[in-house]
Amino acid sequence: QVQLVESGGGLVQAGGSLRLSCAASRGIFRIDDMGWYRQALGQQRELVATITRSDVTNYEDSVKGRFTISRDNAKNTVDLQMNSLKPEDTAVYYCNVDAYRGNYRRNFWGQGTQVTVSS
Repeated sequence: QVQLVESGGGLVQAGGSLRLSCAASRGIFRIDDMGWYRQALGQQRELVATITRSDVTNYEDSVKGRFTISRDNAKNTVDLQMNSLKPEDTAVYYCNVDAYRGNYRRNFWGQGTQVTVSS
């Protein structure tokens, strides 16, 4: 199984920045797409950003221009740089990795890290 370790969450004032990191222990799996999701209290989970092995990125509209996702294929890590943070960015952020081994393919999730933006 793929195991994910997340770090970088915390409390920040509006307009500030945070950088989230996710390190994957892939085992015998090959890691494909990687991304970040978030879930605010009482709301459904939503996609924040994804990135392919060739660094093709996709962003949710509300974070476009403020957040940047990046990855290091040699280290099996994916980061999310969050600038100009707003109170509505407050949520638990989850790292997600799409991995496969032969005919078996599935997503793996991190434990989640809390991001709180105060006004």
